[in-house]
Amino acid sequence: MRSSVLRVLFSILLVGIFLFSVSAQEPVVAPQTQAQPTAIPEQETQHPVQPTPHTPSGQPVPPPNNAQATRDNNGTFTIQRTARLVVLDMVVTDAKGNIVTDLKRDDFHVTELDEPQTILNFEEAGSHTVKPEMNIESTADLDRVAPRAPVNIILLDEFNTRFEDMAFARYSLKKYLEREPGKLSTPTMLIAVNLQQFTVLRDYTQNKDEILSALDHHFAAYPWQAHQGAWIGERYATAFLTLRRVAEAVVGHPGHKNMIWIGRGFPARPVSVALDTNARVENAVQECVDPAGLQVNPTEYGAAAAFNDPFGGNYEFNRLAKATGGRTLYGRNDVDAQIGTAIRDGSSFYTLTYRPQVPPTNLNKFYRIKVTVDRPGLTVITRQGYYLQYGPGRVDPVKPSRKLLSDLALADSSTMAYDGVRMTLQASPTDPYSFTVHVDGAGLAWTYATDTEPRHTEVVLMVSSFDKKDKEVTRDAKVIKVSAPTSVEPTGRLLRNLDLTYKIDHNPKAVRARFVVRVTASGRIGTADAMLAPPAATGNQTP
Repeated sequence: MRSSVLRVLFSILLVGIFLFSVSAQEPVVAPQTQAQPTAIPEQETQHPVQPTPHTPSGQPVPPPNNAQATRDNNGTFTIQRTARLVVLDMVVTDAKGNIVTDLKRDDFHVTELDEPQTILNFEEAGSHTVKPEMNIESTADLDRVAPRAPVNIILLDEFNTRFEDMAFARYSLKKYLEREPGKLSTPTMLIAVNLQQFTVLRDYTQNKDEILSALDHHFAAYPWQAHQGAWIGERYATAFLTLRRVAEAVVGHPGHKNMIWIGRGFPARPVSVALDTNARVENAVQECVDPAGLQVNPTEYGAAAAFNDPFGGNYEFNRLAKATGGRTLYGRNDVDAQIGTAIRDGSSFYTLTYRPQVPPTNLNKFYRIKVTVDRPGLTVITRQGYYLQYGPGRVDPVKPSRKLLSDLALADSSTMAYDGVRMTLQASPTDPYSFTVHVDGAGLAWTYATDTEPRHTEVVLMVSSFDKKDKEVTRDAKVIKVSAPTSVEPTGRLLRNLDLTYKIDHNPKAVRARFVVRVTASGRIGTADAMLAPPAATGNQTP
């Protein structure tokens, strides 16, 4: 399990720079139970499954359950499970704050709940940086050319940061970028978020001028809600939703992700708030779980839970930073230098893995991790531990959960590419509103065959269209259950691609369509976008 590393840096204007590291590793280290298929006879749709002509490139995504059933000569089935690994990314600095990159595997020691752990894998600092001859200009380029490369995600917080502070933050970001070479060593994405919009100003690129141009052409929102305590609940919700949205979007990229959050982070919470405001804050925290899995409800689990919770029962970014291996700096006006330090750290990390000596099973327990090195005077920056996370909830087409609807809506309303499930679109040569949705088999999970049902996989397909102002025009969602041929093995790993056909209802205002696929068994999401040709260009007035 690789979770989030958060470093928090504050300027003199209290503009914060928060650095997250979100990885594709599943945030669950204990073996999971095989998810039961959801029977949906009213909406069940059988689609032909195209055979996989070759092994997909990139790292395969394991199914939710990695147990394999084998049968001996007597017909007895034996289920074997493999424990998941804990993956740690670490930055090591000396007493002056300089990066240390010459440490070896034997220099590191890891404990979990004070129990020594055996390091199984180790990667030296900077092992997966982008090679000079590579050029990354999009998420698709990144996944194809450098799937394990570290990346930077710069996020402008325009919902908790005052307008005058945002001006200084943008100035500092430009000041940092202008000192960098024309081609950045690390692919970088720029995002802006306010209470109404989540906007990808520039997808991953190594072109510094592209990021500066996107920043210059972006008009910052005026966050008048930041001046009013009545909007605290909504601002907390937006912060957590933003964390979750970015984590879910980039989970398909196995490389190290640094999310540099420029802004205040969480709103300043007054000592005394109205009961309804406090309830909205608590609901926002509990419904929008941080990507690191740091979750606890002291009122439900007792005072001991609050004591063991790294938040200490208080939801503050500086506590989150400490719990996930970050740093908090106050009274700084060199924000540009701190951005540079955060980016430097993000490309200079060590990675190690271990399998817990005692498999974690308690969902309400915080499994504390400590990493030390033999060389004196060095500091290891990594997260303090993890919570086990619940698996994805069952999909109920009649009464879908709020989290499912939220995840789909966030993926639908964003222009950020989700690569948790690799997918591509192919338009029909005869009908510009008909598409074939190709889902890479590496992202699917198939049930085992039973006496009554063949092997099958289940996905949610949502298709929306937007006008030229990016306002949603139409939306349609379906739960699709796909059966595999009876010729496949009844158990074991099944790797098969999936092709679905979909025809968009024509609307004269629609100029763009977004396809969202969510795999029910894993909860992972993939997206693909298509421009819609106007009727005058195609000659078709009706779909």
